Amino acid sequence: MSMTNYMELLAVNQPWNLLIFMVIPVVLAEALVATEFFTVFLQNKVDSAWRIWNRYLGIAVGFYFTGVFAYLITQVVPSIEWRGYADIIAVSAYLSGVIPLLSIALLELGLWGRHFDDRQRTKWHFVLLIGFLVVSHIAMIFGMVNPEITGWKPVHSMEQMMNDNTMSGMQSQMPGNGHKMNR
Repeated sequence: MSMTNYMELLAVNQPWNLLIFMVIPVVLAEALVATEFFTVFLQNKVDSAWRIWNRYLGIAVGFYFTGVFAYLITQVVPSIEWRGYADIIAVSAYLSGVIPLLSIALLELGLWGRHFDDRQRTKWHFVLLIGFLVVSHIAMIFGMVNPEITGWKPVHSMEQMMNDNTMSGMQSQMPGNGHKMNR
């Protein structure tokens, strides 16, 4: 079975790529969602510990994912050989997560939305978090699709690889091919 570039990125260099590109951003984003709920629930206590955690998580995930984005867009994306539209959607959706997450960090640092009151700020926090959750789930869904389903044809099929130089010597020595096995 073939896999998208998104899934291949997570699968190679185990466990590091999985940790760097999936686990850390998702754990930070999910923690941000949890603290967002508590911040709204405890809105009368503006300086609550949840609000402080929420602020730091927003800054951390925004800048962490911006670093991931910068690395992928400069080091990985230029060399990608696209594997159909599912691959393009998965990678594009994953990379677009930088927009809501960096926006949250800028909001928390007061570099964007300084004029927002608490209600507007909370609204934008929710909108941006929902935006990230949507694009990250789109990336995961399309990233798990076998790109052959969407019409992509791999350059080398398993049958072709078996006929390549690496396998042809072994195949010619196998019983049933008219050759005797060396003993």
